[in-house]
Amino acid sequence: MWHYLGMTFRSGADFGGKEARSGGGGGGIAIGGGVGSIVLVGLFLLLGGNPSDLGSILGSEQTQSDGAAQGESPECETAEDGNTKDECLVEFTGRSVDNVWSKVLPEQADIQYTEPERVVFHGGVNTGCGAASSSTGPFYCPRDESAYFDTAFFDSLRNFGAENAPLARMYIVAHEFGHHIQNLEGTLGLSDYNDPGADSNAVKIELQADCYAGLWASYADKGDNPLLEPITKEQVSDAVAAAQAVGDDNIQRRSGGQVQPDSWTHGSSEQREKAFLAGYNSGKMSQCDTLERGAYRG
Repeated sequence: MWHYLGMTFRSGADFGGKEARSGGGGGGIAIGGGVGSIVLVGLFLLLGGNPSDLGSILGSEQTQSDGAAQGESPECETAEDGNTKDECLVEFTGRSVDNVWSKVLPEQADIQYTEPERVVFHGGVNTGCGAASSSTGPFYCPRDESAYFDTAFFDSLRNFGAENAPLARMYIVAHEFGHHIQNLEGTLGLSDYNDPGADSNAVKIELQADCYAGLWASYADKGDNPLLEPITKEQVSDAVAAAQAVGDDNIQRRSGGQVQPDSWTHGSSEQREKAFLAGYNSGKMSQCDTLERGAYRG
């Protein structure tokens, strides 16, 4: 649980919409090695990889674990719920992202938006992409078109040098939904973690998802029924700090290794910052065209 840091979701807003479902107690991935392994997992899965590939990447076998017991989900009805409960923050952010992309995607890419499932789990969960544990961090699975979140991950943001602040958490949610947009565009499969590097498609896909998260933020506090209070400069800085914190170079330094651009899969801290701000400052998918497809309007 995080500390209340002032209002972010707007009091009186209509929070009706699809509810996040809960998962847990299912299969998990047995990963040893403490924080070091979590960092490696975060590097791969924090914003996009396939849980079923982790065994080969970490050199360990995937095994089934009992996972943590799944408790009852909290009631998520009011802005205060979203501002004080992690599970509600995920749910309400998802609804806000749905609202934005349901308008932006048809207008700018001529693609009909369909809402992804969002799953809040604790301990372990079975997905269409394989079994995952809380160590994987947030991720999107294209096979079941679902974004998965163990909210305990938010507390680990400080391990990467970012604050556990509201818009930082929302950035993570919006980034995973960005992978859903790529899935709808038919480009997500271009990401190949077996072919990493600063100029790889893996990095381009991740940077585009960062940009899409910024694009969401540019619209999230506007319109007839925005779910967010006006976003402040300080909150944008929090989101940027989170994007920087999960840069490949920062993670490599903090895990005690050397910076090796040839192994990057998500982009540097500077790249991730620029990508988020490109989406936030423009509100245009064309400014997120890291794959240089030229497929967007405006």
